[in-house]
Amino acid sequence: MSIQNEWDYLQKSACQTAAGRALWKHVIHDPLAHLFAGETHLRNLHTKIQRDRLNNAREVSGVILAVRTLWFDTRIQAALDSFDNDATQVVLLGAGMDARSYRLNCLNKSDVFEVDFPDVLQTKTSLVQAAVSSREELKMTAKSLIDVATDIRDKDWFENLKKSGFVPEINTVWVLEGILYYLSHTEAMQVLNLIAEKCKVTSTVLLADFMNKPSASLPNSVFHFYSDWPDQLLPSLGFSHVKLSQIGDPDANFGLLHNPLNLFNKLLRLPRTAQIHPDDGTPCCRLYLVEASGSPPPDKSITNNVSL
Repeated sequence: MSIQNEWDYLQKSACQTAAGRALWKHVIHDPLAHLFAGETHLRNLHTKIQRDRLNNAREVSGVILAVRTLWFDTRIQAALDSFDNDATQVVLLGAGMDARSYRLNCLNKSDVFEVDFPDVLQTKTSLVQAAVSSREELKMTAKSLIDVATDIRDKDWFENLKKSGFVPEINTVWVLEGILYYLSHTEAMQVLNLIAEKCKVTSTVLLADFMNKPSASLPNSVFHFYSDWPDQLLPSLGFSHVKLSQIGDPDANFGLLHNPLNLFNKLLRLPRTAQIHPDDGTPCCRLYLVEASGSPPPDKSITNNVSL
């Protein structure tokens, strides 16, 4: 009741995400999702899923969220594997009701920092404590979990992160799932620029999803930031390697898009420059799943010594 009465749409989006993970439990194992979602969001999404299945819909409600979750899961593990057991940090900006620290075994050697509003983290902590005390099998899989109560729209959020124990010189995976498009252009670019700067200090991986302009421009949209070409934007900021996927691509499908006529396959057949679908005049709303990385250049003195 506190969440429903006091939280704004951005805070409630965390519960909506948890509801999607809970109701797609046949592909996502999330032991806390039902608890984090709450009855209202579970009921609303369940009704939509039932209606879609009854109508043999080409896309079932929540499938985007399921694919997005699985893509981030696989890319987090791949990024950590690429560090070859070196010390790592994982930072979840706008962590919301994310439960990866309790469900991803690949985090067992990583310090995880969850950054979000104070009331979101406080509520989440209370729910986790209640769950842990009543379910002996529920264990944290991350090496450590640190809450960072701060608003990433504020200019001092990174200082607050460092005060919480984050070390800029340690290899880091930055997870920005479902958050960038809620920010203004200025706020989003400040966050992306700051993370890009870390490529000069240590091995850095950014995992983020971007909306294109039609997605952020729908009537009554609460979204602001968009990028039609994040695979061009991120290299301009300092990332050396960028890979972009769309829902329905081979690495962003997970066997969940069975109907060949589904919306996502139709979009994949169109050039990314298309803003309006030529068949029905609807906006070409795309969600880009993007992995970007960068590392400081090798020490020239070391390189010279090796060559000698």
